Amino acid sequence: MSARRLIGLLLAINALLVVAGWLVIHEDTHKRGAGLHVGLVFDIGGKNDKSFNEAAWRGLLRVRDELGVEIQFIEPTEGSDRESALRTLAARKVDLVIGVGFIFGPDLERLARQFPDVKFAGVDYSASEGVGTLPNLAGLRFREHEGSFLVGAIAGLVSTTHVVGFVGGMKIPLIRKFEAGYEAGVHHVCPTCRVVSAYAGTEPKAFADPSLGQELASAQYDQGADIIFQAAGKTGDGVFAAAVQHDAKAIGVDSDQHDNAPCCVMTSMVKRVDVAVVEVVKDIIAGKFRGGIHELGLAEKGVGFVADDRNRLLLPIEVVNKANALGDEIIAGKIKVPDR
Repeated sequence: MSARRLIGLLLAINALLVVAGWLVIHEDTHKRGAGLHVGLVFDIGGKNDKSFNEAAWRGLLRVRDELGVEIQFIEPTEGSDRESALRTLAARKVDLVIGVGFIFGPDLERLARQFPDVKFAGVDYSASEGVGTLPNLAGLRFREHEGSFLVGAIAGLVSTTHVVGFVGGMKIPLIRKFEAGYEAGVHHVCPTCRVVSAYAGTEPKAFADPSLGQELASAQYDQGADIIFQAAGKTGDGVFAAAVQHDAKAIGVDSDQHDNAPCCVMTSMVKRVDVAVVEVVKDIIAGKFRGGIHELGLAEKGVGFVADDRNRLLLPIEVVNKANALGDEIIAGKIKVPDR
């Protein structure tokens, strides 16, 4: 073969490889969720609450940007708007309607029956008494007690007074999981530490009362607590205000809440609602959606704690390493964390 013909053949092969490469890249960048419609209804506080709702918002943005899903959302201004917001999305025949918060449960159950061709998901959903598994309703739940155990261990390792606090929002089994895990983590590393606890109330408004949160936290700091973990929604803003006032430490919840009080928030127990939202959408795309409970914990990276350079002065690296090691033991089944 002449040199000219050899060069020509090599150029032709190169051109084919370039075209094939373009085709492969074009296929890889086609987003799998194109044509899928997902609607989400936030709880009171909206997508910028720097907590639970915001984590769901991050998940909604991820399915849009990473998977090509078309998204809609509604931010109710009153609690009574939740059902009408869910119904509005279901009536639009979106493929998946998500409600953020345990209080959506009965509404989701009712609408799942009324709209059998629409899929529903509830973050923190628990079935009402007498309601079995609905084939088009997925409950996205978390083992909050596992993540709370780790921030409890952090509190027990860092506390100098050996008194730490917990402020919960509404007194319900869900928030008790945070308290139980936290207390177990504290006592695992510091058997002599004392945990003082308080709740803001027994109705949903207990998650939206910063003034009461500040009052409850101030009382705990006055009792000698030097660190308080809050699981109280907007009420937790009052805990941070009390921490600033008392020059003390606090632990955030659900999302990274360092920016709420950079002086005082040493870490946050993160609840990866964004991961749960992304995973349920992926299940629909893959044709694997199923009703019933889907639970995420440490093993599924659904819960954890924040440890980055911003809070390094409040959270020593040796404490971070110890907490990570405890997390590995929980995943391996060597540590059983109570949830009540």
